[in-house]
Amino acid sequence: MGEHTSGFDEMHILWISEGMSCDGDTVSVTAASQPAIEDVVNGLVPGLPKVHLHNKVLSPTVGGEHFLAPFRAAARGELEPFIFVMEGSVPNERINGDGYWTSFGNDPETGEPMTVNTWIDQLAPRAWAVVAIGTCATYGGIHAMAGNPTGCMGLADYLGWDFRSAGGLPIVNVPGCPVQPENFMETLTWVLFHAAGSAPPPPLDALLRPQWLFGKTVHEGCDRAAYYEQADFAGDYNSPKCQVKVGCWGPVVNCNVPKRGWMNGVGGCPNVGGICIGCTMPGFPDKFMPFMDMPPGGSLSSMLIKPYGAFIRRMRGITNHTANTEPRWRHNRDALTSGFDPRWRP
Repeated sequence: MGEHTSGFDEMHILWISEGMSCDGDTVSVTAASQPAIEDVVNGLVPGLPKVHLHNKVLSPTVGGEHFLAPFRAAARGELEPFIFVMEGSVPNERINGDGYWTSFGNDPETGEPMTVNTWIDQLAPRAWAVVAIGTCATYGGIHAMAGNPTGCMGLADYLGWDFRSAGGLPIVNVPGCPVQPENFMETLTWVLFHAAGSAPPPPLDALLRPQWLFGKTVHEGCDRAAYYEQADFAGDYNSPKCQVKVGCWGPVVNCNVPKRGWMNGVGGCPNVGGICIGCTMPGFPDKFMPFMDMPPGGSLSSMLIKPYGAFIRRMRGITNHTANTEPRWRHNRDALTSGFDPRWRP
């Protein structure tokens, strides 16, 4: 297909969720509103190409061969341009013994199940863009944790971190377990605007995440962060204070959920009393377990900040008391005591 720079009028989205997956990312995206997936598909977002969505849950096409037809056409090089969206971890089919780990449809010649790896091999090199949705697809996630028998990995681990699509783009990783719906739709919309020729490629960090979404930590966007600064920590999950001592990894995790919320700006783990367990990170879940325990270094950092935080909290308490007191001259007396001097009088 080659790199295209002039802009497309139409774009197919071939979305496979048959990786090692719970389909949670697909379900999550149904909650998006900025923009909504249905607005993109129905052409209600100005400037985007006409979108044809092929997802087993979200598209109107019934399953079976009719649903598989565009995927088979794209694999033969007969359907373009398209964006390939991968949901779920990619298993290592080289260690599957006599079976297979996961499949999508059957081979029309043999009738045997076609592994997801086969589809990736056929679709990814032909795709104008490749997008991995959710932590399973981006970095392996839950299914790739230590001790799993499938050898699961993220899409970039499978295709190579230097992979480039037919449109010249690296893999676009949008992690989350599940993905925050607005994060994915905002990223997909950017890719579509780029496909239309009206936007540059989305800026990605070294881990192929959108920079503007994952450039800051949970802590930097958390309403509880000021409690940390004042060494005022929660002792249980009912407290509105900083949750580092009850297991929150927010200070070191790249995620914008506390700032963005979950649905229409509402919700998000620390916003509703949940700790951050690092689900957007490449090291999840292994490097963040056991959950609910204080993160490594948490006791040291909370100890070091304790004298500073106690002093700052005390000083702010004094200032808060002062600011909550009205000035002395606001009274119902016979004389003005505000210090006003009417010098214009004779």
